[in-house]
Amino acid sequence: MTAHSVPPSRSRRRSGRPTHSAGRRGRKGPLLAGLSALALLGAAGLAAVEWTSAKPGGTAAEAGPGPGTEPAPDSPATTAPARPITPSDPSSPSASPSPSPSARPEIPATGPGTFTVAPGSGPKVGRGATLRYRVDVEDGIDLSASDVAEQVEDVLADRRGWTADGRSAFRRVSSGPTDFVVKVATAGTVDKICGQYGLDTGGEVNCNVAKNVMINLKRWLLATPVYAKDVKAYRALIINHEVGHFLGHGHVGCPGPGKPAPAMMQQIKGMRGCAPNVWPYNEEGRYLTGPAVP
Repeated sequence: MTAHSVPPSRSRRRSGRPTHSAGRRGRKGPLLAGLSALALLGAAGLAAVEWTSAKPGGTAAEAGPGPGTEPAPDSPATTAPARPITPSDPSSPSASPSPSPSARPEIPATGPGTFTVAPGSGPKVGRGATLRYRVDVEDGIDLSASDVAEQVEDVLADRRGWTADGRSAFRRVSSGPTDFVVKVATAGTVDKICGQYGLDTGGEVNCNVAKNVMINLKRWLLATPVYAKDVKAYRALIINHEVGHFLGHGHVGCPGPGKPAPAMMQQIKGMRGCAPNVWPYNEEGRYLTGPAVP
């Protein structure tokens, strides 16, 4: 998130082809001498082949694999079953090769600062006073405003989301008055809008200022190392965290090793021993929180 060593080549030596003596057949002395010399040369050749078949300074067992065999893997093939891959274990091997840096999407650093509104509207979800919201996507980036709006609607309608508090309700609109606006924008535009309220997003993070829930395009597409294998889950965390700020919730820390990280925890700064979690409530409707932090 290995390089295979090339097996050392084995030298192969051939003994020279025997040559016939230039003498006459009737002279056995030179012939016998020639045969004796040839035998000695053959023995020497076999000794040379035997010596070169092992690594210098090693044993025969340490020699590289011979031609036609594959190198041994970096780790034994018979290991204990791997634990399930989770976002908390970014070092776990992926079922498919990780994309090379050149395969990463082209993400513009900044944009025009104008936005396209996602068309249509959605049903009310949750109980209590309805908060009307709009979804905007900055012009010039390769995202469908309708697709983004659908994802935002799904997150805010989830029973583990903010509607679980019993007093928050949401409805997406595309016109008329709004209580807040979810905006997906380039890093430069996020920095500019957040900076107007004194927040430094540094080209990397998201913010909530006034009625704007600002989502950094880089985070929307790439997530973070912890959630790199589940970008969709990280999008839910972004929405829940920033909408949580709009609802008045502040930052909290990890409640303890192995416990679910609260949605209001700044997980991008480190998990602090907590397990990845993107929802403010669990399946049983219990609010997931931790100690308050600045």
